[in-house]
Amino acid sequence: MIQAMALHRQQHVAEGASASRRRNSQPRMFIRHNPLEGHERLWNDYFAEPSIYPPNVFRRRFRMHRNLFLRIHSAVEAHDDYFVQKRDASGRLGLSSLQKITAVIRMLAYGVTADLTDEYVRIRESTARLSMKKFVKAIVSIFGGEYLRSPTNSDIARLLEVGQNRGFPGMLGSIDCMH
Repeated sequence: MIQAMALHRQQHVAEGASASRRRNSQPRMFIRHNPLEGHERLWNDYFAEPSIYPPNVFRRRFRMHRNLFLRIHSAVEAHDDYFVQKRDASGRLGLSSLQKITAVIRMLAYGVTADLTDEYVRIRESTARLSMKKFVKAIVSIFGGEYLRSPTNSDIARLLEVGQNRGFPGMLGSIDCMH
């Protein structure tokens, strides 16, 4: 009797496992992202002359001025071939560097996940994650020596003076200005 119950339980567990395997092994849905439409929308909204949105909207949405974005964009594109727009095997243009870098900047600026960049930029979640990894490596490689270093004595003196002028004497490196 005990053996029969154990056999029945094993069959039940095996059936449940195969049923759950079937649910997870359904083919993925193909979504046509239309990257060219995403690039055109992005270009017209922020980079065309005249653009649809003025500089103050760019600054608010990207958390930086357009000229800084373009400086970062050109440096990253020149550093890593991944960010250069290419054609796929069928000859269609892929994602532009503006789309990849915009997705990354928005993930960093807003703290959102990679899949939330798809609707506007028209970029897949996996591509947005890969773009983030390559972008971070490029930024560290390009700008690390200048901006990601320990401050020198002259840097510290300059920062303390700026803090003094803004009403925060002796403040250096405090995010909340409380210490």
